[in-house]
Amino acid sequence: MKKTEEVTLLYEISKALGESLDLRRSLYKVLDILSSSMDMVRGTITILNPLRNEISIEVAHGMSSVAMERGKYQVGEGVTGRVIQTGEPFLVPKISQEPVFLNRTATRKAVRDQELSFICVPVKKGSQVVGALSVDRPYDESYSLKEGERLLSIIATMIAQHVINLERIQLEKEQLREENRRLRDELSTKYSITNIIGNSNKMREIFQMISQVCKSNATVLIRGESGTGKELVANAIHYNSPRAKQPFVKVNCAALPSNLIESELFGHEKGAFTGAIRQKRGKFELANKGTIFLDEIGSIGMDVQAKLLRVLQEREFERVGGYHTIKADIRIIASTNKNLELAVEEETFRSDLYYRLNVFPIYMPPLRERKTDILLLADSFLEKYARENQKDIRRLSTPAIDMLMQYHWPGNVRELENCIERAVLLCEENVIHSYHLPPSLQTGEESATIPALSLEESVANLEKEMIIDALKNTHGNMARAAQMLHMTERKFAYKAKKYRVDYRKYR
Repeated sequence: MKKTEEVTLLYEISKALGESLDLRRSLYKVLDILSSSMDMVRGTITILNPLRNEISIEVAHGMSSVAMERGKYQVGEGVTGRVIQTGEPFLVPKISQEPVFLNRTATRKAVRDQELSFICVPVKKGSQVVGALSVDRPYDESYSLKEGERLLSIIATMIAQHVINLERIQLEKEQLREENRRLRDELSTKYSITNIIGNSNKMREIFQMISQVCKSNATVLIRGESGTGKELVANAIHYNSPRAKQPFVKVNCAALPSNLIESELFGHEKGAFTGAIRQKRGKFELANKGTIFLDEIGSIGMDVQAKLLRVLQEREFERVGGYHTIKADIRIIASTNKNLELAVEEETFRSDLYYRLNVFPIYMPPLRERKTDILLLADSFLEKYARENQKDIRRLSTPAIDMLMQYHWPGNVRELENCIERAVLLCEENVIHSYHLPPSLQTGEESATIPALSLEESVANLEKEMIIDALKNTHGNMARAAQMLHMTERKFAYKAKKYRVDYRKYR
């Protein structure tokens, strides 16, 4: 075979191996190519089963399925068994004159008048022999079996590499499946109802409403001020619903420009407008079979509201610039911090859309209306950020707790979380004190409930706080508490009496 022909042959085989992830299909194509290029009468690729120590024909050319079934060997048995056992090629110039040749497939009886040559080379993964590639071709005195062996050895190496690549792809696919399963489990755990923190009566009502609506396909409208946890409720509804394994697509309607929101929600066709260089699937299309969460829905314009109404009613829409109607099996959850009833009266929000959205309303109370949850939330955020920042902070001091409870929290749970994160970053002790909290909480500038303190009063509050913390840490032992603060016991007792701190309360 000429060099150019050999290069062409190897290119064709490389192309055949790369075309499909189906191993058997690729190997059959390889044998078909060898049939036309090497005058191959028959060809087989055998695979070693290491568990049974048995060699069987995986694919064959010029051989019936019955003959393939008969072609089973033990390691070391026959030519093929010897090649797999030794890892060395075997050449048979004339099959009729080779006693080792078993002809177990009984396919060579039909060519008594035609003498055949046989070439068999091992297929190796590294140093491990996993199979063999063999070829029958008409005997030709001028044909160099050594050249044939060299060429088949190259092809066997390509097959082995293809098998390695397929195994790697299969392993990566399995790892991705496992990762997807793990992430789904984590999401379902992270967004379970029990992870929404709150023990107040209002939060208990919300937990009950979530458990009632999550198993249905009803449209849910979550209302409440910014930072109250509306998205957390939406997550809990989806990940505890029958659609939990399907897509959960979130759209922040307030963050999208009015001229782009229609394209984002419904998609667009190529050429629908300037810049639409290709077709784009919208959020509703991406959420098919799952849930779409329309955050801050009160901010969308009247023109988009009309199209949104059709999706809610018919569960169908068209892409921008398109004429094909797309059906979508989706559940819709919406949220808003606006007064939609007032928006309906002012004709900035469609009344029919409002009634379609308001099937199952859930109202998230502001933090100032659920004061009993403040300490629960603060402790949870403290644990979270102490762990993230690798700090051993165990609790909040009593004055710090009082300060948190007195504040009116205009930013709700989000503001509380930011305050605790900041306090953890500033704190270098085991306890978060009031001076670790933001100035707005310390000075009361943002809240009428906390009067402005003079320097003398602030120092007195700090001294009292440190005395209480020392007594807590020493379980009311005055001597040890004074030692912690580098004071004499007499001076400590004087200060404690001055601030009306009774050491017996902490024993």
